[in-house]
Amino acid sequence: MTQTYSLMVAPNGARRGKLDHPALPVTAEEIAETARACFQAGADTIHLHVRGPDRQHTLDPRLYRDAMDAIEETAPDMNIQITTESGGIYDVSAQLACLDELRPGAASIAVREMARDPERAARVYALARETGMRVQHILYGADCIARFHDWRSRGVIANERPEVILVLGQYAPPIPARPDMLGPMLDLLKRPVIWTACAFGRAEPDCLIAALRAGGNVRIGFENNIEAADGTLFPDNATSVRAFVAAARAEGFAPRRTAPEAESSAPPAAV
Repeated sequence: MTQTYSLMVAPNGARRGKLDHPALPVTAEEIAETARACFQAGADTIHLHVRGPDRQHTLDPRLYRDAMDAIEETAPDMNIQITTESGGIYDVSAQLACLDELRPGAASIAVREMARDPERAARVYALARETGMRVQHILYGADCIARFHDWRSRGVIANERPEVILVLGQYAPPIPARPDMLGPMLDLLKRPVIWTACAFGRAEPDCLIAALRAGGNVRIGFENNIEAADGTLFPDNATSVRAFVAAARAEGFAPRRTAPEAESSAPPAAV
């Protein structure tokens, strides 16, 4: 029977630009059109980065609102998760200020970035509880997972079943992801969580299929990978999404947004 999964698209990230791929979306209009195309391809959520006038990464709430308004017009049923990524620019106080002004429905927050300022990190998580913000905790490895467990045990992260995203490989310096990176991270998680995986490099699809087999959800897109397995560039994010959806469907998995109601739905991904 077909199992379903949540499919998030991360179409740009903080570092890549038009020189990396001409179809990488940087303006609000480009991001909104990408959201529409990826929603039609099967994605249910967009992981949102925005760029300033210089096309560099920014946490400017005004620019976030512009992009969110544009997405809500082109893909009104798509969920939006903003990033708080520092991008080597922002400290925790700036990340907190962005969240406090914007108060989004969902945000990704890197544990290792919050660890730079534990006092303000506690205020970030308190704000999330106060506003009902869905937080996806970004975990890059064993150190992040250990701190995540510590903050859970001390009540800094208070959600009984928090959401996390496991990052396989890295962008810079480049470390291509491999499917065998996933198991050790899952072993370290221990306590129940709802989890997603993303993966850097051409092995992204194989890594994400492994995540589906292990009961997880997935994130795909140009933030993590712009190449097909043979090294050719995907024409755009939606092509990447469609290719993965087809590969996953061949393995017995369907994106939750498009799965027929008659198919069995897997329980929320947890370990």
